Amino acid sequence: MGCIQPDGLLTRCGETMLLAMWNPATAEAVAKECRLPLFRARSAIREFLEARLLEKQGETYFMTAKGVEKLEG
Repeated sequence: MGCIQPDGLLTRCGETMLLAMWNPATAEAVAKECRLPLFRARSAIREFLEARLLEKQGETYFMTAKGVEKLEG
């Protein structure tokens, strides 16, 4: 189950996970907040990184302007 649909829209799960990353967070923090297994959070984060909705600095992920736009749009 992906977080971004082929048309570029977020799935419901994708929107929930991206919202959990509104403030900088680690994969572990996102998994805990969304009540998902860590592997699922990491999979979503990889998808968001590839779509340039997130950036990574150390072990922390930050939402990009594109990520904010995706949530607000």
